[in-house]
Amino acid sequence: MKATCLIQNIGELASPTGNRAIKGKEMRNISIIRDAAILVDQDTIVWLGPASELPALEGPNPEFIDAGGKAVIPGFVDSHTHFVFGGYRDEEFFWRAGGLPYMEIHSRGGGIASSVKATREASLEQLLATAAPRLEQMLKLGVTTVEGKSGYGLDLDTEIRQLKAMRILEASQAVDIIPTFMGAHSVPMEYKGRAGAYIDFIIEKVMPIVIENSLAKFCDVFCEKGVFEIEDSRRLLKAAKTMGLEIKLHADEIVPLGGAELAAELSAVSADHLLKASEQGLSEMAKAGVVATCLPLTAFSLKEPYAEARKMIDAGLAVAIASDLNPGSCYSQSIPLAAALSVLYMNLSMEETLTALTLNGAAALGLAHDRGSLEPGKLADMLILDAPSYLHLAYNIGMNKVGRVIKKGKLVCTNN
Repeated sequence: MKATCLIQNIGELASPTGNRAIKGKEMRNISIIRDAAILVDQDTIVWLGPASELPALEGPNPEFIDAGGKAVIPGFVDSHTHFVFGGYRDEEFFWRAGGLPYMEIHSRGGGIASSVKATREASLEQLLATAAPRLEQMLKLGVTTVEGKSGYGLDLDTEIRQLKAMRILEASQAVDIIPTFMGAHSVPMEYKGRAGAYIDFIIEKVMPIVIENSLAKFCDVFCEKGVFEIEDSRRLLKAAKTMGLEIKLHADEIVPLGGAELAAELSAVSADHLLKASEQGLSEMAKAGVVATCLPLTAFSLKEPYAEARKMIDAGLAVAIASDLNPGSCYSQSIPLAAALSVLYMNLSMEETLTALTLNGAAALGLAHDRGSLEPGKLADMLILDAPSYLHLAYNIGMNKVGRVIKKGKLVCTNN
């Protein structure tokens, strides 16, 4: 067998398996191999298994990476972030922590309008300069693929500038970036009280340029009462599908509006947040194969109840976990904390949590066919933990247990 890299001396190899989202009780079924080895040819895994069964190699000697008896898992796929933005909302964080109501924060100039103002004022170079370190930190935390949303422009120029920043960053560092157009993140002040007219503007003026320049894979919408309600959300997402974008939803975060049902109706790839989703909506999502993406860091930051991920899994849904990194409700990309919250407060097993952070995260981006698990034929995106077992991801609460990051067969980050 030909290989360019051999990862050996793996104490424990732990990974979900499959080329699709893993649903329900199957999320507990991960593969664990002790004393393992992995062979990589260029950027693809070609063999893995017990080191005692390592096949004979032909051709030049491969690069050797010694895992030092530590655990190896797939790279994390963070399938919901807003990592390109201008400005910060640090004062707002403390206002909220002190119990200030949202509308009072809004009246003080806080909320998404604050981020829109700062992002509109930021040049492309400024957006790149602030987003690049966030990606670097993600890599250190083991994120090998990340989704990034626009949505802090709410106008033509800034939305395109956010997406262009992602394309430039995609080519200049190791983390794969999957761009999502989210012009429908909020109704801008210039369209106040005219959400339908703003949706018309997005469909007619902004989305064609996004498509023409291949700037996004997905279209997302904040489907929420008083923002973009069901009919406007349906109209936007159907137009996006017609134009060639795959679709996602921020759904049922604040009130039970029916976003989960809409996600199922339109066969969205994922529906995210879902704090107030109805049982009927979740059932329809399960039947339609929509991934339910839960965002525990946001609930933690807002001091809100966590999404009922346990109930979702028991109802047969495929659940992913993502960070929701953004400047307002969740200024954190801490996958370690998300893993601990998943186990401690959403009542998932560590096996379910690992699946949610890897293979189901990949499925929430339509990428389960080539990443999210360690199997022959998939990208060699993997983490060598600074721990003997994947269990330490939650057990060592909030601590980064990633020792080294291998992306597409290359060692790209060392933390120790």
